[in-house]
Amino acid sequence: MDTEKSSSSSFEDLTNAEDTKDIRKVAAEEAASGDGAPPASVSGDGQKAEEEDAEEECDILGNKQLIKRTIKKAPQDSFRRPIRGELVTVNFTGKLDNGTVVENELNFQCHVGDYEVIQGLDMVLPMLQVGEVSQVSVDSRFGYGSLGLKKEGESEYLVPPDAHLTYEIELLDIKYEEFADLKSFEILRKYGTRKKERANFFYKRSEFTTAIHLYRRALDFLDNRDGDPDSEFDKEDLELSNSDTQTLLEDRLIVYNNLAMTQIKIAAYDAALQSVEHVLRCQPNNSKALYRKGRILEGKADTQGAIKLLQKVATLEPENRAVQSDLARLFIKARREEHNEKEMYQKMLGQAKKMEQNTATRQKQPLVDNSKLKLLGYLMGTILIGVAGVAIYRYKY
Repeated sequence: MDTEKSSSSSFEDLTNAEDTKDIRKVAAEEAASGDGAPPASVSGDGQKAEEEDAEEECDILGNKQLIKRTIKKAPQDSFRRPIRGELVTVNFTGKLDNGTVVENELNFQCHVGDYEVIQGLDMVLPMLQVGEVSQVSVDSRFGYGSLGLKKEGESEYLVPPDAHLTYEIELLDIKYEEFADLKSFEILRKYGTRKKERANFFYKRSEFTTAIHLYRRALDFLDNRDGDPDSEFDKEDLELSNSDTQTLLEDRLIVYNNLAMTQIKIAAYDAALQSVEHVLRCQPNNSKALYRKGRILEGKADTQGAIKLLQKVATLEPENRAVQSDLARLFIKARREEHNEKEMYQKMLGQAKKMEQNTATRQKQPLVDNSKLKLLGYLMGTILIGVAGVAIYRYKY
């Protein structure tokens, strides 16, 4: 599927992101055994009642922005619905209100909850049963939003901004993927590349949170190293040749580089630093990783550290004018910071001197006050003695 033709402009986290691997496994086992199927409904009116059921509408969010209407019910022996993370195969067609077809996919595969179709469809997938055909009315909020969707390499819109869409979707198959399904190099690279390309699309649309999710999902397939205690599979058992391992490594480093750049965009500098270090541990002279680490250090207010890294990049790529421009900007910024630091130190020194002077003044002040009190005491004592003498004289004479 063309990455331009299945993208959303506003994905909202309306699903539970918890790990559902155990639930998926149980559901797959129940589907295989036939356990857990709901009892067959008894229709009193036969064919007429079945047709009425097929026309039922479901206002999923209660605000008319996402409405599902069943066109064809699933067979009676088909009861399982997909859940987050499972691989589904679907046919779907998307149209504008004027009837223009903007998407048409047959036997399209995607993982539920991985933003590989517009959000409106991603939210409806867990409500479908195998064999079911439904019509889905999607508000632009859960479609392509205010950005719309342009034709690849053109300025003309395929989906105009704020356009309402109507889809007809059929769920063909659900698959819970065991480790055996993910052991081959071809599958790992196929899924990893698909997630990476989808993430690239969201990055171009400045939907950085969604892009970060997809880059991380790409790493789930491209990172063949074990060591994650929460991992669903034991990656040490992967059957990969040396050339396959090298190819996955190169793909993985590209994803880490892109992930770091996306994290920089949302000022997640600590996370971006971890991502870029993954690249530099394997390729110490990777100019993109060095440049992005310089951007990260600048964001963390380490201008001198950023200058050192960009100087190294300039040595590796002497013809890169963008690096030269950034380096000149950082030199100016460093001089400005040095000037500001000097001014700050001078102000601090001046304040310290004033504090010393004020302290000395306060220490002298009590001495003056004490001398005045002593003089006042002497005067009062003399006056009292005089008054007492006069009183004694009058008493006697």
